[in-house]
Amino acid sequence: MFPEIVMPTPRDRQARVATWAAFFVQGLCFATLLTHVVDLQRRFGLSDGDLTLVLLLVPVISGVGSAVAAPLASRFGSAPVLRISQIGVCTAVILLGWNDGLTGLYALSAVFGLFVGAVDAAMNMQAVAVERRYGMSVLTGFHAVWSVGSMLGAGANSAFSALGVPLGWSFSVPVMIGALISVVLLPRLYRRDEEGVETPLEAVTSRSPWRPIIPLCLAMAFLYVGDAAVSNYGTVYMEKALAASGWLVPFGYLVYQAAMLLARVPGDLAVRRYGPAPVVRAGAVIAAAGMLGLVLAPGVVVAVVSFGLVGIGLSVIAPQSFSAAGRLGAGAETAIARVNMFNYVGFLVGAAVVGTLNDTVSIRVAFVPAAVLVGLIVFLARGFRPDPQPATGPATGPGAGDHR
Repeated sequence: MFPEIVMPTPRDRQARVATWAAFFVQGLCFATLLTHVVDLQRRFGLSDGDLTLVLLLVPVISGVGSAVAAPLASRFGSAPVLRISQIGVCTAVILLGWNDGLTGLYALSAVFGLFVGAVDAAMNMQAVAVERRYGMSVLTGFHAVWSVGSMLGAGANSAFSALGVPLGWSFSVPVMIGALISVVLLPRLYRRDEEGVETPLEAVTSRSPWRPIIPLCLAMAFLYVGDAAVSNYGTVYMEKALAASGWLVPFGYLVYQAAMLLARVPGDLAVRRYGPAPVVRAGAVIAAAGMLGLVLAPGVVVAVVSFGLVGIGLSVIAPQSFSAAGRLGAGAETAIARVNMFNYVGFLVGAAVVGTLNDTVSIRVAFVPAAVLVGLIVFLARGFRPDPQPATGPATGPGAGDHR
């Protein structure tokens, strides 16, 4: 995959830690908002239909944010885009916690989505730059850090709820900590001249054809159909299909997230040993088996194991999609942003299809399309094979090895 493994410089290690911080804060902010959705519904008296509209607004606007991030990163570098956008995410989440107006809810949700799309694209551009400079697979590790931040955000909400902390402070405290981490560490991200892709802005579009990234875009969309099914309807499944109650209702989703985190920790080692295509193919098989298990599960035990299998299988596909896009060389920023947009496409399709089938047929049948689409990633895995061009090693020009 990477012809030459290089010795990272102190500057490379600085950038890697800063990128870890960006992923951590993004996971923390996203989970803080997601786990408060029911509280926001209660505060504003939203019907299920109104709540769905708010939730769908975010990924639609996020696609716009991701698209805007590409030309900005090409001109100025992904670091300033990431630094500004992540503070924007933190600010939007904090304001959502204190907002009392319905108009403000929609406006802040749109602002949140815009900045989230930009952060998702820019932080993966930085992660690809780190991987390029290290000369080996490290990108899955960044997504593992996102999972850690996400789990801590959800845990903080549970703790604050148990303590009776007011909603505004429940939003603000973890996110203010995240904002502080961003302010302190994100200045150490790679500068434009250090990212390793020397592409004039006017050449980005012409050098970023769609054909090489179509398998990556489709794989990203299909995996997020599966993720949307589990994230949005996992608790519904436990209640309706298995008649679970109490602590068992969210337990399947907890196992899904925990399994994804545990699988991401050694994910880069697997990619280094076997290559990205076999790892993606194996992940698709495991995830499809887990989805099929949810369709057929006779009881809670099989269902929980199936949730875990889905988490393990899907864990490596998103980071390897970004990694493969980053290996395209010229126009990599645009390729990464385009692949990221299909994250939101998959989420929208997954929420719509699973929701419709749940309402019209049954929750078990609702997981069938997700199982089929995740299984199709097996046939897309060839698109993850590495490009034969050599990787770019650490920079040797001005700024290499400096301690900013």
